[in-house]
Amino acid sequence: MNNPVLSLVLGRLLIAVVTLLIVSFAVFFATTLLPGDTATILLGQAATPEAVAGLRNAMHLDEPALFRFLRWIVGLLHGDLGTSYANEMPVAELIAGRFINTMKLAGVTALFSVPIALSLGITAAMLRGSLYDRIVTILTIGVISVPEFMVATSAVLIFAVYLKWLPALSFANEIHSLSDMLRVYAMPVITLTFVVSAQMIRMTRAAVIETLKTPYVEMALLKGASRPRIVFRHALPNALGPIVNAVALSLSYLLGGVIIVETIFNYPGIAKLMVDAVATRDLPLIQSCAMIFCLGYLILITAADIIAILSNPRLR
Repeated sequence: MNNPVLSLVLGRLLIAVVTLLIVSFAVFFATTLLPGDTATILLGQAATPEAVAGLRNAMHLDEPALFRFLRWIVGLLHGDLGTSYANEMPVAELIAGRFINTMKLAGVTALFSVPIALSLGITAAMLRGSLYDRIVTILTIGVISVPEFMVATSAVLIFAVYLKWLPALSFANEIHSLSDMLRVYAMPVITLTFVVSAQMIRMTRAAVIETLKTPYVEMALLKGASRPRIVFRHALPNALGPIVNAVALSLSYLLGGVIIVETIFNYPGIAKLMVDAVATRDLPLIQSCAMIFCLGYLILITAADIIAILSNPRLR
């Protein structure tokens, strides 16, 4: 790796660290702006002012926000996510099981969406201008135009209400066999696959088409090579960097879709935990969950940028 590439990669990592610090600042102070008083919500409307004041003092809510932010950041750096206000349990323990469920959902979605999207994107580029290409393009644009909650609601109406094939709610703790797993993950995965695949198909198709325009591909075509051979032997290896970049960027959309999907299907993941924490104004839990999503999104975006830098032939 030469110096220009190394400096660009290190610069991107530095930007990621600075961005994470800014995001943590925004997450903390955004949660403090939530309506209602935490101590009053926890104790109930019948609580006396003395009890409310005592609880606020015990939770350090009477301190300036900047002091609480610094204490929170120091705790995060030491792996201490704090204690849940509503459950009086370490936030790390509450998140641990839910994090595994969310990662399972994301993993199963990636396992299905990535091969499907890459196959459609590559074949559409190979058959550019054909009826197949136009159908894939129209369907992709249509999927992008439909929000996640609409896809999830439509899936519930079709598969759970009318056809009665699948349950409307997904309980990850009720998996005892392969058929149970398919029933639990079917509709959340279908919804998230729609969210992730559309962008991945478009970017993969564009990357392959751009590579097919290069001189060495045209030379192979003049030598009589078949189109599949040109794509898989010459174009695809050189488009691998942009395609991996497209996969990383598309998977970053998965994090936003998970919040909606887990809420609609009552899936016991981090997103559902965060939504429930908002109702009880459980600030440490909300902040920790939000930071996990922000960190995951930032990692995927940074990985996509680094892949783009490493795959840029001008920097080699």
